Amino acid sequence: MPLLRLLRHLRRPPTIAPDLWRDARNALPWLHGLNAEREHRLRHLAARFLHEKAITPVAGLQLDDVQRCMLAALCCLPMVEFGAEGLKGWSQLIVYPDAFRVDRSHVDAAGVLHEWEDELAGEAWEAGPVILSWADVLADCEDPRAGSCVAAHEIAHKLDLLDGVLDGTPALPRAWQREWARDFKRTYDRFVERVDAGEETAIDSYAAQAPDEFFAVASEYHFSDPQLLREQMPEVARHLERFYGPAPFGASDR
Repeated sequence: MPLLRLLRHLRRPPTIAPDLWRDARNALPWLHGLNAEREHRLRHLAARFLHEKAITPVAGLQLDDVQRCMLAALCCLPMVEFGAEGLKGWSQLIVYPDAFRVDRSHVDAAGVLHEWEDELAGEAWEAGPVILSWADVLADCEDPRAGSCVAAHEIAHKLDLLDGVLDGTPALPRAWQREWARDFKRTYDRFVERVDAGEETAIDSYAAQAPDEFFAVASEYHFSDPQLLREQMPEVARHLERFYGPAPFGASDR
């Protein structure tokens, strides 16, 4: 191959074969309502994801090309409006066959060490990979309006980290970032008060753990139950619709 043709070939952006994209798209209910322009952007991002990131199944799990494409598309869905900048800062997606266990430890104010084991459906390391449970991804696909989307949750953490701080506020234009921080803090503080008072909440109480978890949990509802999010947290829903684009399921789809 002549040098000029070789250089053009090397610069050519990665692509996903039409039949592979069709099969992956059909398996992901969140993609069915995308308009042509947004689907084109998602397909481009997913192709970059497959080209740039290692998808590593562990604990005996095997993934075929369609399943890898599904994971890439689902991880890129929260980046359709944000763009390829959202892919920066990490290089690997680790996929367990089911929920996985992680050892935790914490030293309290009295200097006492507490150790325990968590069972997780997903995790995003600040300076490392995203980890997902394949069984939980499939469960989300089977019931996509149930208020859960583990991939969106973990990618929200990665988007949050792009400005160097895991605080529930992603990298945004300054004016919007101030509005976001104000509205999220106000809603988060009210939510924490309700959870601390023992009140039952329509939104998963795990969102009260910390501001970054609040953002990640709210992101799940944007993709899986946007009507509930609008009803319960209208200011947060407004910001997420601007950040992520139109929610895939509207009120009429419930």
